[in-house]
Amino acid sequence: MPMGRCIRLSAVVFACLLGGAAAAQDAVETFYKGKQISMVVGSSAGGGYDTYARLLARQMGAAIPGNPTLVVQNMSGAGSNRATGYIYSVAPKDGTAIGAIFPGAVLQPLLSDQPVPHDPSKLVYLGSANSDVYVCYVRSDAPVKAFKDVLTHELIIGASNPGATTYDLPLLLNSVLGARFKIVTGYPGSREITLALERGEVQGACGIGWTGIEVMHPEWFSKDTIRVLVQLSNKGHDDLNRRGVPRAADLARTDEDRKTIELVFSQGAFGRPYVMPPGVPADRVAALRKAFIEALNDKTLRAEAAKMQLDVDPMTGGELQTLVASLYATPPHLVERARQALSAKASSAKP
Repeated sequence: MPMGRCIRLSAVVFACLLGGAAAAQDAVETFYKGKQISMVVGSSAGGGYDTYARLLARQMGAAIPGNPTLVVQNMSGAGSNRATGYIYSVAPKDGTAIGAIFPGAVLQPLLSDQPVPHDPSKLVYLGSANSDVYVCYVRSDAPVKAFKDVLTHELIIGASNPGATTYDLPLLLNSVLGARFKIVTGYPGSREITLALERGEVQGACGIGWTGIEVMHPEWFSKDTIRVLVQLSNKGHDDLNRRGVPRAADLARTDEDRKTIELVFSQGAFGRPYVMPPGVPADRVAALRKAFIEALNDKTLRAEAAKMQLDVDPMTGGELQTLVASLYATPPHLVERARQALSAKASSAKP
């Protein structure tokens, strides 16, 4: 083919691609103009997940074509499985509903026999606002001073319900490491667990993000109110690593135990996932994923997050979608080992 003809053909193809992209952008902008997007948070108001969601909602609308308004709603219950089920089967599938859920709601159907009203492998993932390092901590006046003490002394801790990290992670430590956590369930979220801790109803908590603790309760550290026992994270937090706070996987007695713990802790890589229902049109998914990352990298949001001492380390929707798919492809024997650990009988009670 003559060079001139090739150049003209390439120009036509390029123009068609640009035209197609512009048309898609126009369609998304037309749809979202004047619309409202509901951001449904799977925990009560005032906790870490709620704080992140409201920060994101203030900036994300400006990054979406058509500049819709984002409104945060709280739907606590069942370790955020209630909110996830709503997003999965009830919420509009047109791109006007986003769920801010616990990572446990993503892994629970894989690792638990307890039925949930959603299929995580079919959710559409916008991304995660950060990775998270979960910890176990106790009141400074608790009889347990270090994690090794929990192996011989019962410790009363507050938790939500199965599926929440505050329940599943201490149960895992009971099952695999022989810890003696007495899990008091039924608290809607970290805020209520914190109040229970301050009132002396419980002696500690597990499975709460380290960032959230730092942000919501800086006075705890200036007044030596709490003590961090162990990190529930595969990599740990730099600050806690420097302090010598142990990582639970390093305390495993066998290689199989370590791999089981690491599988469950993998949810920390997507500490604050945001999801949409299956069936949302692809052009709107692409626009919202792009807006999600742009908002979290926005200078105004980053400055506000810094003032609030919030870690922002976003994972893209494509990366999270791939990670969830890989987790659901975990070798069956490891999944079964984790299932057994998370379904073991726990010493628990209602508040």
